[in-house]
Amino acid sequence: MTSVMSKEWAVLHGAFLRAEKLCCPSSLACLQKDDWSRVGRPVLEAVREICGAEDLETGPPDATLSVSWRKRVLCAVWLKLQSAEAGEDVETAWRENPFFPVQKGLPEVNHAVLLEVAKSTAAAQIFARFLLCLPQPQIRSELQRLVEHVKSSPTADQDVHFFLEVWWELWRGPEQQKEGAQGDSIETTFSRQFARLSSQSSSVDPKAAKRLKLDTTSPVPADADVLHILLHALKDIKDHISTTDRCLQALSVSLDALYTTFLIDKAVVLSTEESMHLLSRAISIKRESAEKRLTPDVIRQAQTDIRASHTPSRFGSSGRGGMELGEALKMLTEIVQFWQNGRLLLSACDGADDPSYSAFRLEQSVRRVLPALQKAQSPETTTGEGTDDGNALVGLLESLAFPATEIGPEVNSKVATVIITHRLEGYRSYASLFAGEKSWAARDDSWMSCVEKNRAAFQQRDTLIKLTSTLMSELGGGDGGSTNVSRCKRLMKVIADIFSALPLADKNKALAAMLRLSRKGFFGRASSSSVPSALRDGFDQELNMAFNCIIQGRAGASESNLNTAVALVARVAFQNPEAALRSCCHSAIFNKSAFSLMAKILLQLPGLTGQEEEEGSDAQSGVLCSCLQEAIQTKSLSANEKEQLVQFLGLLMKPGPLVEGAGQRPSFLSPQEVVNTFVLPNLSTKGQSNFDRELSVQLLHTALCVEVQAAATAPHWVLDCSPFPLLYVLAQLHCQALRCWEQPAEGAVLHWSMESRELLVSVLSRLAEVVGAEVAASPCSWSRALFWLYNKMEGLDWTVRFHLKPVWGEHFKNEVPSALLTVCELPEQEWSGLALPQYGQGTGLLAWMECCCISDSLQSTMLSHLSLDQRRPDHVGMFSKGLLVALTQTLPWCSVSQWSRLLRGLRELITSGRLNVPFSLEYVDYLPLLDLKSFSCELRLSVLLLRALQLLCGSSCSDWLSAEGWGNVGRLYAHAVRDMIQSLRAKLPLPTAAAPSSKTQASADSNAPGKSPQTARDLTQAEDVPLKAEESHMAQEDQMETAPSQEVLFVLSQLFCHVQHIQVMMPGGQCEPLFLCCLELLSHYESIMGAFPHSSSPLESHNTRHFFTTITDNLQSQEMKAVLQHKIAQLVSGAA
Repeated sequence: MTSVMSKEWAVLHGAFLRAEKLCCPSSLACLQKDDWSRVGRPVLEAVREICGAEDLETGPPDATLSVSWRKRVLCAVWLKLQSAEAGEDVETAWRENPFFPVQKGLPEVNHAVLLEVAKSTAAAQIFARFLLCLPQPQIRSELQRLVEHVKSSPTADQDVHFFLEVWWELWRGPEQQKEGAQGDSIETTFSRQFARLSSQSSSVDPKAAKRLKLDTTSPVPADADVLHILLHALKDIKDHISTTDRCLQALSVSLDALYTTFLIDKAVVLSTEESMHLLSRAISIKRESAEKRLTPDVIRQAQTDIRASHTPSRFGSSGRGGMELGEALKMLTEIVQFWQNGRLLLSACDGADDPSYSAFRLEQSVRRVLPALQKAQSPETTTGEGTDDGNALVGLLESLAFPATEIGPEVNSKVATVIITHRLEGYRSYASLFAGEKSWAARDDSWMSCVEKNRAAFQQRDTLIKLTSTLMSELGGGDGGSTNVSRCKRLMKVIADIFSALPLADKNKALAAMLRLSRKGFFGRASSSSVPSALRDGFDQELNMAFNCIIQGRAGASESNLNTAVALVARVAFQNPEAALRSCCHSAIFNKSAFSLMAKILLQLPGLTGQEEEEGSDAQSGVLCSCLQEAIQTKSLSANEKEQLVQFLGLLMKPGPLVEGAGQRPSFLSPQEVVNTFVLPNLSTKGQSNFDRELSVQLLHTALCVEVQAAATAPHWVLDCSPFPLLYVLAQLHCQALRCWEQPAEGAVLHWSMESRELLVSVLSRLAEVVGAEVAASPCSWSRALFWLYNKMEGLDWTVRFHLKPVWGEHFKNEVPSALLTVCELPEQEWSGLALPQYGQGTGLLAWMECCCISDSLQSTMLSHLSLDQRRPDHVGMFSKGLLVALTQTLPWCSVSQWSRLLRGLRELITSGRLNVPFSLEYVDYLPLLDLKSFSCELRLSVLLLRALQLLCGSSCSDWLSAEGWGNVGRLYAHAVRDMIQSLRAKLPLPTAAAPSSKTQASADSNAPGKSPQTARDLTQAEDVPLKAEESHMAQEDQMETAPSQEVLFVLSQLFCHVQHIQVMMPGGQCEPLFLCCLELLSHYESIMGAFPHSSSPLESHNTRHFFTTITDNLQSQEMKAVLQHKIAQLVSGAA
C-alpha cells in the first residue's frame, strides 16, 4: 500500500496541530482522558469533513469511503505512537513506512489520544480489526492499555460501550475478504509495520524500553489470557453501567464469550431454517430500533454475529494464567447478581412488547448457555469445581423472561431475497429454502422475480427439485381456469434453464430425483384437465422441436453435436421424463437408422433409469420399458422396425465403460428387465399370432449375448427370470417348430421360419448352458426344479432333451428311440431306449441321422459308435441304402447349421468307406482319361444328393412337402453345392495375376531421364534378372500344365448337370437358389478355363457349350434358361 499526501491529510494535520495548541502548556503526548473533551473537537470535525458525515455513528451516504478514511486515520495515529515508542530511525522510516509523510505532519501523541480518537469516531470495529492483526501477546498488552483507559476517571457510558464493542468485534473475528479485493489492504500494511517496529523496539535504549512499560496496579497477571483480562475489566466497571440496554449488551457479550470459550469445542452448525429465523428476528428488531433499511450490510453484520456466537473462540483459555470455567462462572454470577440487585435486568423483563436488539441478543445467549451449562454441571461431566457458581448462574438466567416476538413470512422472504441477490454467506442454502417455501411463492411476484434474476444461485439438484415441486403444486392446486398461466410458463422456463446450465453429472442426478418425484415431471400432480392447454401445448412444441432437430440433423455425427442432442433430450426429459422417453422410443423404432443415435443419447443420461440416486432408492427404470411397450402396441412393426427395436435394446443392455475406482458402469437397461418385460409375458405356445414370439426370442437371444460383469459369487441374472419355466416354454416352441412344413395342431404356432427355428435352438442351448452352470454350482438347491423340468420333457420330441444336456449334467441318461440302439453300440450306463411308436423297425438310421444333426459332440459319438461291419459287403450295401432313405426323410426338416453338420458326417462316412455311393457316368458318352481319385468325395456326395432328391421328387413324395418346404430343400441343396465348389477351389487355387516382367522394368529404369550410367556389374546383374524371371515363369507354366484343371472342369460339369437335373425335377422348376448355383458353377468353370488355357481345347469347349445348352433346354423358366445359355456361350477356351 502506498500513502500519498492529499488535501484530506492536510486537513487532518491542521486539526491535530490545533488540538496540540489547545493542550498548552501541556501536549498531546501527555494528554489525560478527561482533557479530550476540551481539545479533541478539531480532530473530530476534521474526520467528519473527510468522511462526509455529520454523525460518524450513523454513517455517511458512502459508508465504504467513511470506513476507509477512519481506518487510515487510526492506522496513522497508531503507527505514529508505535514509531515513537520504538525509536524508529528517520532514514529507515522514509524508505519502509508508507505512512511516513503523514506521520511527520502529526504531533507526538500517547495511547489516550489513540483510544479517544477510536472511541469518538465510532471506530471500535476498526480498532478491533487492527488488534486482530497482532500476535496474541501484543493483543493482551493493547487490551490492558484499553482496560486501564476505560477504567480511568471519568468512566462514561461511551467508554463502556466502546469497550464492549471492541470485545465483541474481537470475538467476531477478522472481516472476510471479498472476492476481487486487493491483497495489500490497510490491515496488512498495519500488521507489517507493527511487526517491523516491534522487532526494532527490542534493540532500543533503556529509555525507550522504559516508555513501553505499563504503569498499572491491576490485579490481572501479566500472562493472563484475553478472556481473563476482559472479564476482570467488566467486573471492575460493572458499577459504571447504569442503563438497561448497556447492561443487556454487556451480559450478552460476556455470556457468548463464556459459551464459545468453555462450553463448545467445535462450531455449532445451524440448519438453514434456524439461521433464517434468527436472522429475520435480529434484522427486524435492529431495523425498528435504528430505523435502518434492509441492506446487505445489515444482513452481513447479523450473520457475523450469529456465526461468532456459535464458533469456538480464537482466544481459548490455555497455559498458566488462563482462566478456568469455575472462575469465569463465579465472576459472571457476581456481575449478574449485582445488576439484578440494581433492577437493571428486571426492567428488561418488564420491557415493552418491542424488545431492543440488546435484549434479543441476550435472549439468544441465554438460550445457548443454559442447556450447555446444565450439561456441563451434570454428575457425569462435572468434577465438583465451580458447581455451586454454575448452579447459581443457571438460576439467575432462568429467572429472566423475554417478551415474545413474531416474525411474519414476508420478512423471511425479503431477507432470503437479499441474501440470494447479493450472494451473502450461505446463499445457496437459502436459495434451497426459498425454492421450497410455497407460501412465499404464492404471496407476490417478488418471489418469481428473485428466481428469474438469480438463476445461478438455484443451480443445485435439491434446490431444482424444490422449485419443481412448487411448480407442480401450483399446476395441481386447482382447475385449469384458476392456474396463473403466465406465471407457470415463466417458472417452467426458469427451471428448464437452470437445469440446462448444470453439468452432465448433476443433470443425471436431477433426472433421477425427478423420476422419484414423478414420471410425468412438471405435470405429475395435475390431471390432464387441470393443466392449461397453453402450457401443455408449449411443452409439446418444445418436445417435437427438440427431436426434429436431432433426427433431421443426425446430431450424432460429431462429439459436439452428440452433446447438443443429449442436452436437448435432457432438458425436455426433466420437464416430462415419460414424454421424452416415449419420443426416444418412437424415433428409435420408426425412424430409419435412428436407433443408434437414440441409444447413444440415453447412455449419456443414466439418470433416466434412476441409477444416479442413492442406494436403496425406488428407481423408476421401468418407464422406458413401458414406453417401448406402448410404441410396439400402437402399430404392427415391419421387419426393419423389429430389427431396429432389437438393436436399440441391445445397445441399451450393454454395460458402460470401466470407470477408474468405480468399476463398470451398469447398463441403461438390465437384461433381466428386458426379459421380464418383453419375453416372459409374450413367449407362449398358445395364441394365434407368432409375431410377439419371434420378437421375444430375438430379444432373449440379444439379452443372453450381453456380457455382464458381475461378482464371482453373484448368481446369473437369468435366475431372476423364471429360468426353468422359460426353458420349458422354449423347448415346447422348439418341439412345435421341428416339423415346420407340416399342418400345425390346433392352437400351436402357425409358422416358424428356418431362421427363427435356428435362432430358437441357439437361445435354448445358450440358456441351458447358463442354467446348467448354476445347477452344477448348487445341485441340491435346484433338484426339485430339475426333476420338474425333466418330467415335462416327456411330452416333447425326444431330440429336445439333448439341447438341455448342460442342465441335466450327469443326473439322467441319454434317452433315444430303441431303434437307434440297433444300429449304434452305445454304453448302457449312459444311454437308454424309448419305445416310440413313430420309430418302428428299420428306423434306426433315421434316429441316428437326427442325432448327427443336433450337435457336433453328439455326431462324433454317433460316428464312433456306429454298428457296421465293413468286411461284409451286404452290410455296407444295406447301410448305404438305408442311409439314403433316412437322408431323404431328414433333409427337408434341417436348418442350415444342421445341414452343414450332416454334410460333414456324410463326408466322413464316404471317405471312411462305410457309405457306398457308386458313381455312374450317365452324362458322358465316353470314359475320360482323368485321375478323379482326389475328387471322389465331391463326386460321390453329389451323386448321393442326386439320388436322395430323385426319391424326394418322385411321385410317391410329390405331395409330401409344401411350397415352403420345397424352397428349404432347394436352399439346402444349393448350400451343399457351394460347399463342394469351395472344396474344389481349395484343391485348385486360381493363380494370381502375373506381375510385370523384370526385363521390362529394368529397361524402363535405364531409359528414365536423370539416371546415372550403370556399372558393368549392374549390367551383369540386370541381365541375370530377366533370365531368372523367365525360368520362374516357365516353371509356373509347367506347374499349370500339371495342375488338375481338366479334372476340376469335369467335376464342375458333373455338378452342373446334377443341379440342372434336380432343378427340372423339383416342383415348379424355378428354384432360385439352384439357378444362382448354376451361375456360380459356370463362372468358376470360366475362370478355370481362363487361368489354365491348356485345360480345354477349342473343340472340347465347343462340345461343352453344346452339351450345357442341351441340358438347360429342359428348364421351364424361359428367363432362367436365357440367362444360363448366355453365360454358357461365354465359355471359350483360352487356347483358342
